[in-house]
Amino acid sequence: MILLDPTARPIIAHRGNRAHAPENTLPALMEAVALGVDAVEFDLHVSLDGTLIVLHDPTLDRTTSGSGAVARLTLNALRGVDAGASFSTDGGQTYPWRGRGVTIPTFDEVVEVLPSDMPCIIELKTASATAPLLSALKRHGMQRRVIVAGFDTASTQPLRHEGLTLGASTADVTGLLLPSLLRRSIPRTHFRALCIPTLYRGIPLPIAAMVRAVRAAGIVTHVWTINDPAKARQLWEAGVQGIISDVPQLMLLERARAG
Repeated sequence: MILLDPTARPIIAHRGNRAHAPENTLPALMEAVALGVDAVEFDLHVSLDGTLIVLHDPTLDRTTSGSGAVARLTLNALRGVDAGASFSTDGGQTYPWRGRGVTIPTFDEVVEVLPSDMPCIIELKTASATAPLLSALKRHGMQRRVIVAGFDTASTQPLRHEGLTLGASTADVTGLLLPSLLRRSIPRTHFRALCIPTLYRGIPLPIAAMVRAVRAAGIVTHVWTINDPAKARQLWEAGVQGIISDVPQLMLLERARAG
């Protein structure tokens, strides 16, 4: 899988082609695929009646026409909101996707529209999604083309012996900081990928040092959210593998220029 190749520089679409279509929706993901991205990233929650849905926030308020907590709403209720209602590229002067029938997709729907070999980074936003995701991955036979990550260790810990590739949790990343700054390598561990931001609570992470610390353990590093081509090039030069971006087309062009 390209997401685990230490020599690759994959371009990963952050919640789909997020700068040009409503995040975590089928149009955004399909646009990203059409651009030729190497992988897509999306987020999972669970509806009141136990369906895996693709949405970043625990509530509907920011990205849809609805409001309220996702976990308190049935799939049928979630189907009734407009997932394109809040998307704007001009600061709210226009909403080009409003009223076009864009819905919150289920995990199964996303799998159906993606190419059968498309690698995915799946972010668990709640531990309640862990068991349903494991079942769904087995049902679709896609265990070998995903990285499953989650900020909360409780989301990924139950998956450590299920043969899945896991991303580091926030606690895992925090534990890497001191060895990285002391220029120490880390031993092999339960996670095989760092999916990290450049800043944590406003403080820059020592990306290059972390890359050096984890490389010997066979761990790859993917960084989000990178929308500046010059920053992407800088990260590649620091040894980072993947660029997770809202504007994957720009990143693809920059990679082609970088050679």
